[in-house]
Amino acid sequence: MAVAKGAGGHDIPEIIDLLFTALRAAERQRPPVTSMTAVHLNAPDIDPAEVEYFENLAHRWWDEQGPFWPLHRLNAFRVGYIREQLCAAFERDPTAERPFEGLRILDIGCGGGILSESVARLGADVTGTEITEKNVRVADIHAQWGGLDIDYRLATVDDLAAAGERFDAVLNMEVVEHVEHLPDFLADCAKVVRPGGVMVVATINRTPVAWLMAIIGAERILRWLPKGTHHYRKLVKPTELVDGLGPDYRVIQRTGVRVNPFNRAFSLTGYMGVNYMMVFRRGDAS
Repeated sequence: MAVAKGAGGHDIPEIIDLLFTALRAAERQRPPVTSMTAVHLNAPDIDPAEVEYFENLAHRWWDEQGPFWPLHRLNAFRVGYIREQLCAAFERDPTAERPFEGLRILDIGCGGGILSESVARLGADVTGTEITEKNVRVADIHAQWGGLDIDYRLATVDDLAAAGERFDAVLNMEVVEHVEHLPDFLADCAKVVRPGGVMVVATINRTPVAWLMAIIGAERILRWLPKGTHHYRKLVKPTELVDGLGPDYRVIQRTGVRVNPFNRAFSLTGYMGVNYMMVFRRGDAS
């Protein structure tokens, strides 16, 4: 009987053995997991349980040793990727101090503003949306402390689409795996990118390996993330993103993302079976 091969040509059983060896070795490094009520929005694609979960953690967004420490680590990595991809798409100099000057960028599900602030420092005119008032307050206060002018809003993507708002680039990072009714959500996201604009999506694939590593490994064994952060049924396959955004969008770049459990460093990989990012370009208006 043939044995399935994974990334790098390793047998799947070998990958699993390596994974659990790494998990056991890294477990002692794990940070403690800890867990203000607020106004939040309601819409068909909003899961109330997800809202409550992140609302309870709102005061910890900027605690780099708290439950969002993986997001802080990931942010430094993904900002480099976003910088490279948007500069290529809009013919900007990636070595410039503020290469996003003049670009209007939307950060969907901005949380406490970790990514929004990084993009604003690169010169972009940033709008960050959230569905819980508590997160908006945290993000707005932190931006003011940093002297950043970011337009944070308690709003859904549907609200922006209905208002006819359009952006040069939309960042849809670690959001799609938390929504209900994914096709409807993606259809709304597709409307807020201007013709010729770009959308960057980061999420987790719905595969057995992703379940093993992102849910069992990261949440239950290493406790890098609070248990319940992700649900397998909500994880998203790349084909679902392509189908949801529709024929106006084409993929211009895709990559897998891996994390070293020993030093917690992120890097790009050709294997998209767990974490991955995709860059889509909307067709020009004809």
